[in-house]
This record gives sequence, structure tokens and C-alpha cells, in this order.
Amino acid sequence: MLLSPTLSQRARRRSRHTLARRPESRFDQRLAKILIHATDVFYEKGYEGASMRDLSRASGMSLAGLYHYFESKEKLLYLIQKHTFSTIVQRLRQRMEGVTDPEERIRIFILNHLEYFLANQKAMKVLSHEDDVLKNGYGSEIAGIKREYYRICVSLMDELKRAQGLDFSSRIAVLSLFGTMNWIYTWYNPKVDANAQELAGRMGDMFLQGICSSRREHRKK
Repeated sequence: MLLSPTLSQRARRRSRHTLARRPESRFDQRLAKILIHATDVFYEKGYEGASMRDLSRASGMSLAGLYHYFESKEKLLYLIQKHTFSTIVQRLRQRMEGVTDPEERIRIFILNHLEYFLANQKAMKVLSHEDDVLKNGYGSEIAGIKREYYRICVSLMDELKRAQGLDFSSRIAVLSLFGTMNWIYTWYNPKVDANAQELAGRMGDMFLQGICSSRREHRKK
């Protein structure tokens, strides 16, 4: 189990779900703001429609200064994706530490994903629409983080199957779950829909009831 966090630790953990963590240096602070502005531009114009000049105007940095630190808009998209996926995986591992019940671990996965998604809807839309833009080393690194996240979810499904004697495809279950969670930004309305915790509970109920039914159907056969 994790030790009880100090006040400063709790504050840092609360800030991890935002696009920009509290930076320590002046450059890190500037970088965090640039990434937020870049996310807004990619969200409004799309990656192909956005230019370095658009990013320069939005961030308040000169075009020359922007090129000095980021040789292309691809570098900015890479940094946005790296921060997002790394943060989601890091928070997930922390939240699952000490939890052994397979169903509860899946519920934590769903809550962790939805909390970040709803708190960073612009970033998640950018990632959903521009997931195949990055090439070469950038694309390979982000793909590696995505594979790690996918494998974590597959292992959670395998744990549940072993614990409850279920018979279903972990791959289909995982991809179905991602399909349900990743497009929430297309319909979520905070004025009428539940908050992340309640929404995760309801989504978890429906998902777990569906995959757990494989045990009953298998026994009938």
C-alpha cells in the first residue's frame, strides 16, 4: 500500500491530470503553456490545417523562437502525446498499487481513463484524430507507450478470466472498452451527464456485466 501522502504530494497528484504539471524551471513553465496553446490550435484547425505561424501567434512566442525550441509542429504534437499517455499510465499504476481484486482493478482503469479524458477533452480529441501522424522515432516512441497501456488492459482481462473462470477474448474486450471510452468527447455534456466517477461506475457495471455473462453462457453450452 502507498504511504499516506503529505499535503504537497497530494497537490502534485491532483495536478497530474492536467496537460501541464507544475513546472520547476522557467523554461518548463513556458513549455507547459506552449503545449496548452498548441493543443488548442490543433483542436480548432486540425494538425494538417495548423501552421507554425498559427502556433506562434497562439503561444505568444516569436516564430523564430518557436523554431529554435521546436523544429516542427510534429515535435509539438509528439510532446503533447508523450505527456498525455505517460501521465495516464503513471497515474494508473499508482492507483492500482495494492489493489488485488480483478474487477476493482478494471474499474480503476476505467475511472482513470475517463477522469483524464473529461479533464482534458481538447487534448484527447487531438490524440484521437491525430494518432497516426507521427513518423520515425516520434511515432515509434508513442506507439511503445500505447502498447504498454494496451498490454496493461489485456492483463487485467486475463486476471479476471482466471479468477472467475470466464471465457471471452481479452483482445475484443479491450478494444471494445477503448471504443466506448475514447469517443466520449463526441457526446459528453457536463450539464446533463454524470461526472467522471459516476460515469465510470455505470460504464464499469455495463462492461463487467457483459463480459461476465460469458461464464453463464459457457456453462449452458
